[in-house]
Amino acid sequence: MHRILLAFLLLPATAFAAGSLPSVGGIPVDFILFALTLLGVALFHHATLYVALTGLVTISLYKILFTGFKTGLGVAGWFGHLGHEWVTIANLFCLLTGFALLARHFEKSHVPVILPKFLPDDWKGGFVLLAMVFVISSFLDNIAAALIGGAMAHQLFKGKVHIGFLAAIVAASNAGGSGSVVGDTTTTMMWIDGISPLVVFDAYVAAGVALLIIGYFGAKQQHAYCPIIKHAHSHTKVDWGRIFIVVTMLVFAVVTNITINVKFPELAEHFPFIGVAVWAAILLTIPVRRHDWELLPETIKGSIFLLSLVLCASMMPVEELPPASWQSAFVLGFVSAVFDNIPLTALALRQGGFDWGFLAYAVGFGGSMLWFGSSAGVALSNMFPEAKSAAQWLRHGWHVVVAYVVGFMVMLAVLGWHPDAGHKQVAEPVKAETSVAVPAQ
Repeated sequence: MHRILLAFLLLPATAFAAGSLPSVGGIPVDFILFALTLLGVALFHHATLYVALTGLVTISLYKILFTGFKTGLGVAGWFGHLGHEWVTIANLFCLLTGFALLARHFEKSHVPVILPKFLPDDWKGGFVLLAMVFVISSFLDNIAAALIGGAMAHQLFKGKVHIGFLAAIVAASNAGGSGSVVGDTTTTMMWIDGISPLVVFDAYVAAGVALLIIGYFGAKQQHAYCPIIKHAHSHTKVDWGRIFIVVTMLVFAVVTNITINVKFPELAEHFPFIGVAVWAAILLTIPVRRHDWELLPETIKGSIFLLSLVLCASMMPVEELPPASWQSAFVLGFVSAVFDNIPLTALALRQGGFDWGFLAYAVGFGGSMLWFGSSAGVALSNMFPEAKSAAQWLRHGWHVVVAYVVGFMVMLAVLGWHPDAGHKQVAEPVKAETSVAVPAQ
């Protein structure tokens, strides 16, 4: 039995000694398995967690049995890989669950109810609403910003919301989060990975242009479909206790990240400081207002889904990918309209060599081009089921595609492409000098 186990552990050594990675049509099998996982997620919306977990198990077994990891071979290499990735995974898990509670506090602060009374009465009211969603998404999760925008639109237009305007709400939330390291999971991943918030902030050049385009055409569509109906909400008051909790959580996250990356950068890869800081703020503010703990079971389920995809992406042989360029970043925007942008970002971070402002805009805003291309789109479509049609989304939300292309090209013309060549240099794969034979009985 022990010889069988030894053969299982050392099998990858023979595979690596034979030459390059196993491939089909020149594409490594690793990427084919990953693409099938993402395709399954895109097709089976009601079983995404199980699809992601199945993909994770399949890719892990394939790597264990045939190719090994950069941290070693077989099961030992797999555990070594998990040990290398655990800080990123733990940080993301803490932030995803913590920001879900943060978003709920913002919703219950009554600020979203009060904001509509400042809107103009004509089509510009819809434009300003989209701008509000953009701003809210810069400090809240883009899913929360899209849902807040959808709730305001449902109220202001008596439930008659044009699909083009729904697409604009999703696009505004994704655009607002693209330039902020606390506004989108993809940019938070970049922040955790050591990329400066100032670099990510460059995405707002493209996002601002995109907002003008979707804001104008989306608001015009909505005004022609159903004009705005104002409500005063004169007796509604802001819950400043909840605003205090939101600010406290954001301050804890930002200050911790700056302190660790500036003064103790050598510790950043050894402990999930940012995620722990957010949860410390949550625990400290328990006496201020009750947190909606009942959100956590569903949030944890969604977090496990996303983190499964991140782990799948972390096992990809990125040294086999084409070199990073503005053209590849541009294409990733269209890819993110079909496949989840979380694993795409994880792949890009492992590969390195991108201008992260461009990538943040591409994978963040690009998912807006289809209703299932981003978590914000999926969430808003659950509120407005009529949006769950890719054909109708493209037909009425055509301005989102135009906005993506124009925003990207304006940013390229204004800022130029400045790749971060030194970020996360890809290590050489582990290879065996010679194949290892298992002694005969």
